[in-house]
Amino acid sequence: MGTPPSSFSHSAPCRSRPARDTSIVGHRGGATSYPRVVSLFGTVRTDSGERMSWEDTARQAAEAGIDVLLEGEAATVTLNRPDKRNSQTPEFWAALAAIGAGLPGTVRVVVLRSEGKSFSAGLDRSMFENFATFATASDEEVDRIIAGYQEAFTWWRRNDLITVAAVQGHAIGAGFQLALACDIRIAADDVLFCMKEPALGLVPDLAGTQPLVDAVGYSRALEIVATARYVDAEESLRIGLANHVVPRDELHAAAAKLAAGLLAAPRGAVTESKALLRAAAGRSYDEQRAAERAAQTRRFHDLAGTGES
Repeated sequence: MGTPPSSFSHSAPCRSRPARDTSIVGHRGGATSYPRVVSLFGTVRTDSGERMSWEDTARQAAEAGIDVLLEGEAATVTLNRPDKRNSQTPEFWAALAAIGAGLPGTVRVVVLRSEGKSFSAGLDRSMFENFATFATASDEEVDRIIAGYQEAFTWWRRNDLITVAAVQGHAIGAGFQLALACDIRIAADDVLFCMKEPALGLVPDLAGTQPLVDAVGYSRALEIVATARYVDAEESLRIGLANHVVPRDELHAAAAKLAAGLLAAPRGAVTESKALLRAAAGRSYDEQRAAERAAQTRRFHDLAGTGES
């Protein structure tokens, strides 16, 4: 999951006291006040079961240290805990999951960025006090809790969105996996990616392993994860982890420019193209050709106004 925000040591997690349930799905208070919001089957609801407005979703995200700005068909999600190096907590993940579930349908491009020196330095230190509890919980409970955490990382790959991570400074553990959740990564020239989990006796479990293999290949991904070493800007560009590298002071402008470019083509064409590309690795050559034909047929109908409403 990551490493504490104020030190990148190889020390073992603290096991000082048992944890309370921190699942972000179906949580009913106790550990924190934030998970009043649950993400359930794509709908943001309060614990009372009422649908939550976008304004309330954005307000509670701000309470968790995440700012959201909507500008037409683009959204900017800003991690805004610079004093904590944008470290991550269950409340933080609940906010991200709620943002994904509540985004207005008009949004086509989402830019993920952060304030401060680090994109995200991984888990907040407080999380390490809870790890011992996982060993005593049932396998089903551990699976349920981690599945809830993963909701913060999965919606970025939806076919109806293109997501761009603008990454500076440290992107460690959970921070690295959050950057990997996005379709495209723009890195500042001071970026340092690191999958720290194995050095702590853990595995990456926030949906980051498949995107990493997709980006750099199995052998290189294994070496990066197993050694828990840092990958700098030059290497990240060379191996395909980053699409672009820019000077630190140009990072946000570069992300905004790319977002504008991604909005230039018609939405239907981009959505169909993303779906084709994402599924290509799991299809045979002939299956992919058939999928291309089917997608193009839908585009012809859509452009002619004869598609399904």
